[in-house]
Amino acid sequence: MKPMTTPDIRLIASDMDGTLLDEQARLAPEFFDLFHQLKAQDIIFAAASGRQYYSLLETFAPVKDEMMFIAENGTLVMHQGQELYSCTIARDEIHAIVAAAREIENAYVVLCGKRSAYIETQAPEALAEFQKYYQRCEYVPDLLAVEDDFIKVAICHFGGTEALVYPSIYGQFGNTHQVVVSAKIWLDVMNAQASKGAAIEHLHRTMQFGPENTMSFGDYLNDLEMLNASGYSYAMANAHDAIKAAARFEAPSNAERGVLQVIEQLLAGEISGK
Repeated sequence: MKPMTTPDIRLIASDMDGTLLDEQARLAPEFFDLFHQLKAQDIIFAAASGRQYYSLLETFAPVKDEMMFIAENGTLVMHQGQELYSCTIARDEIHAIVAAAREIENAYVVLCGKRSAYIETQAPEALAEFQKYYQRCEYVPDLLAVEDDFIKVAICHFGGTEALVYPSIYGQFGNTHQVVVSAKIWLDVMNAQASKGAAIEHLHRTMQFGPENTMSFGDYLNDLEMLNASGYSYAMANAHDAIKAAARFEAPSNAERGVLQVIEQLLAGEISGK
């Protein structure tokens, strides 16, 4: 019998909500020790999230100048303060998407630019939700008057986006844009070429490693392309069924710090390179 070989992992990309974060959206304190162990082995750790870049900086403040951020569902990749990749949406397309979202009853729109996120509601329930994901968020009277480089339109619906937002938005923009349910109450509309997977494929092309050197973790539909781009793809035990079907492996749930458990196994040489 041949001895087990440990995979040559160069990049670990993890979703945040429902994946790396626990059920109260908290990051386990022991993450930072594991991060430094990964860095000592020249393994890049990336937070791959629908969250805003500036929100991720806040969460990972102790190591923000050392790690990689695949933010806004892959539309913006930042490493050590430098932009490595972005995928923007033309202004006329933004106007059409925002106008369509405004037509959906009880939907709240967040217009995401490179400099900030923008909202035109002051509803307390919506503001409380936005604060979880957008550290830079400006109120404006009219989203269509904003000047920025736009990377995403996020739509929040507390009744559930898969049933109440996706059919309409996908019906209008599914052939021209990436339309993805990113959480139970969130849906994102992006450039047709944008996804967490596309961002990782860009890193493969520019940083001289490939899928066989990439490990990723996810729980929801916006993680699908990322898992497909990774040789070592893990669905969380709490993941959407479609994500479990796509991933090669399963990690314990986010409530059981599943991502950290797998990273600990990798560092201990307990994961096979096959």
